[in-house]
Amino acid sequence: MIAVRSVAFVVAFYIWSVMCSLAMFPMLIAPRRWSMVAMAVWGRGIIALLGVICDVKVEVRGREHMPKGASVVAPKHQCMFDVFAQFAWLPDACFVMKRELGWIPFFGWYAHKGGMIPVDRAGHSAALKKLVADAKQRFAGHRQLLIFPEGTRQEPGAAGDYKPGIAALYRELDVPVHPVATNSGVHWPAHGYLRYPGTIVFEYLEPIPPGLKRAEFMRTLEERIETACARLLASGI
Repeated sequence: MIAVRSVAFVVAFYIWSVMCSLAMFPMLIAPRRWSMVAMAVWGRGIIALLGVICDVKVEVRGREHMPKGASVVAPKHQCMFDVFAQFAWLPDACFVMKRELGWIPFFGWYAHKGGMIPVDRAGHSAALKKLVADAKQRFAGHRQLLIFPEGTRQEPGAAGDYKPGIAALYRELDVPVHPVATNSGVHWPAHGYLRYPGTIVFEYLEPIPPGLKRAEFMRTLEERIETACARLLASGI
C-alpha cells in the first residue's frame, strides 16, 4: 500500500508542479513578490498532496522563533521537501542553491525571478565573497535567507558535516541565525520514491545571537540542530 500511495503521490506531484509552472509563467514579467506568492501556493499544494495521498502530516514547531524580516535561517537538510516546504510559511524566502539548479528549465527561471542565490561550489573563496555580497543585497529587501549548513542532504541520524559558508554569512551580516531541526528524511527519504506515513516536523529553534567567535558559533549551531534532530528521531513520529 505504501508503494501504491507513493507512486500516486509522485504522479500527482509532477502534475501539480507542471500546472503551477505553466500558471506561473506570466509571473516572469510581473513583480517578484507575485512569484513568491505563487511559490507559496506550490509548496502548500505539495503539503496537501502528502497528507491526502500518503498520510504524511507536516507540523511546524517553535513558531515564536520564526523570523519575519531580514534574517538567516539554517535548516537541517534531509530531503528535497525541506526546500518546497519553507515557501509555504516564510513570508519572503531566498535560498542559497547550487548553481547547476539554475540551468533546469522552468525551475531555474523561477529561481532567478525569485532572487535565489546560486553558488559555484568549485569557486572556493571567490564563491564565498560573492555569496556574502549577494546576501547583503537580499537583506536590503528584508528577506529570509536560507542556507543549508551542511550544503547537501544527509540521512537521518548521520553525523553533521557543517560547511564554512554559514560562518561567513554569520560574521559578515551580523544578524541572528535561526537553526531549524527536522525529521523529514524519515518520511521522505533522500533517494527513492517511497513516502512513509507519519508526521514531518520542522522545528525552529532559539536563534543564535550575533557576535560569537567562529568556533563557538559553529559548535552552538551544530549542537542545537543535531540535538533537536536526535530528539525528533527518538520520538518515532
